[in-house]
Amino acid sequence: MKRFKTILLISLSFNSFTQGFNEDKTALTNFVIRMYKAKPFEGVKIIDDYDHSYLLSVLSLETKKYTSETIMTRVAEVKSQSQANRFFNGSIIEMDMIIKTNETKNTDGTSESTVNMIEKIKENSMGFVQGMEQMANFQINNGERTLFIYYRKMTIEE
Repeated sequence: MKRFKTILLISLSFNSFTQGFNEDKTALTNFVIRMYKAKPFEGVKIIDDYDHSYLLSVLSLETKKYTSETIMTRVAEVKSQSQANRFFNGSIIEMDMIIKTNETKNTDGTSESTVNMIEKIKENSMGFVQGMEQMANFQINNGERTLFIYYRKMTIEE
């Protein structure tokens, strides 16, 4: 009987801790969603509550581009980690502009020139950000896009 009471007491203490954590996460999620709906944003943002700082990575994807929700969620996860990595570690951006000119001669002896501009942008970044957890996702723009919100609790060293 004593062993049963001990197990029950331990079980109740774990249960109350879990409920407190879930309530905190739910409150944070509701706050971030209200903040987004008041003034939509994408990218990386740091928010503070009373005890902690959180890194948010917010992005939206075009819903019809993806054949399944699983693929879209995986792409969103990778992109959110990439955004957070650029925020922490920076990136190097290279840009080249290529201008092609084509000249064609018409049958009447005149010529026409067409100019095509091709812009090449390449971004390099080093590093890896772990621990991004999906906070929420919901559809925006009448279902045309899906917004993903990922977060991570910041540590003192960051």
